[in-house]
Amino acid sequence: MKYLLMIHQGSTPTPRTEAWESVPEDEKQAVYRDYQAINETSGVTPGLQLAEPETATTVRVENGQTLTTDGPFVAVKEALGGYLLFEADDLDAAIELAARIPAARMGGAIEVRPIVEW
Repeated sequence: MKYLLMIHQGSTPTPRTEAWESVPEDEKQAVYRDYQAINETSGVTPGLQLAEPETATTVRVENGQTLTTDGPFVAVKEALGGYLLFEADDLDAAIELAARIPAARMGGAIEVRPIVEW
């Protein structure tokens, strides 16, 4: 089964935020090592880190007309920060991997969702 693991940053400090400066150096290095180990895990296809939520453009089509709005329609604390794909035997394996993602322990959350294959 394939799973999409969506990384919701929450209050997680990231290298692009001022809060990152307050993270002790050993913890920063642990975060880098953890993400590297996750990306090297069998069955993982690394995804991409996303730019800040305020850079988003939301697109809708109403009455045949394309409408765009700057920014997402979610609270910044809920914004998606990145994702990865994981092919695993079962949901338990995907949950175990999600628990290893640093954002899960640093104020964020990881949404695990099965991928429907057509």
